[in-house]
Amino acid sequence: MEPIRETLKRVVKAPSFAERYEAMRQEVSENSGVQRFLAEHSNEVDKVMVDRSLGKLYEYTSQSHQCEGCPGLDGCVNMMKGFEPNLILTRGMIDVDYIRCPSKVIEDERKKVSSMIDSMYMSKDVLDARLSNVDIQHDSRVWALRAAKDFLNEYDERKKLPSTGLYLHGEFGVGKSYILGALANELAERHIRTLIVYVPEFLREMKQSIQDSTLQEKIEFVKKAPVLMLDDIGAESMSSWTRDEVLGTILHYRMSEKLPTFFSSNFTMNELEHHLSHSQRGEKEVVKAARVMERIRTMAVPIQLSGKNWRSNR
Repeated sequence: MEPIRETLKRVVKAPSFAERYEAMRQEVSENSGVQRFLAEHSNEVDKVMVDRSLGKLYEYTSQSHQCEGCPGLDGCVNMMKGFEPNLILTRGMIDVDYIRCPSKVIEDERKKVSSMIDSMYMSKDVLDARLSNVDIQHDSRVWALRAAKDFLNEYDERKKLPSTGLYLHGEFGVGKSYILGALANELAERHIRTLIVYVPEFLREMKQSIQDSTLQEKIEFVKKAPVLMLDDIGAESMSSWTRDEVLGTILHYRMSEKLPTFFSSNFTMNELEHHLSHSQRGEKEVVKAARVMERIRTMAVPIQLSGKNWRSNR
């Protein structure tokens, strides 16, 4: 049986192996990334080091850089999906380190942005909304967009959130929830955490939370959100308890702490006050409703949206 050392010598000296080795060396030497690296480290790298590191250099050249040839992150052709090779010097050898590729950077940033938005019972189209996609054929939407952008501009200039939000009101389907979602995404891109809550479902859950002892925890989570958006307030069947102990508690805290709060509703502020003053039991509590509305009027600027039903036209 031939000794392994002799076998290796014979294989290495074989014409086919020598040809492949020379072809690999040629491919490596012609690679622009390798040439750039060798030029930058000309005082540290010699021919012997290059020969000893040929395998690592080939590993570098045989993969995609800057996402060239990759159909996307899911179809990444590199050894480590989402990472591209980068040449480094370590312990007198040329080695390969892996860094995030452009597609991976974009995807990670998208996930980071998405993580800045918490939602409770909101639809996907609202969570995917963008201000640039808002239909501005109607003047009222122009005013709403301008107010949203003024809020963002004030933050950009001061690096501090304004304390006053918006109260968007109008008929069903005119784009109130969509604009709130779009604004939430703009804030997320600035790494500002926003919570969007669909009020009817939220208040329904609050009643159920009494039984599993999570009520206070959930109220704390909502009231302390850096930016809170209460969607479709007034669409719920209001009880004295949900109005005073849940909604009133949240709004009182946010008004005191000057935390920005946004609202959408089918009601004007006066109509919402009327709604809040009548409980499910038929009780009329004008003073308590006025107390809640005083907070809302202090915290948000009313803007009426009108026009055709946007949902049916998209």
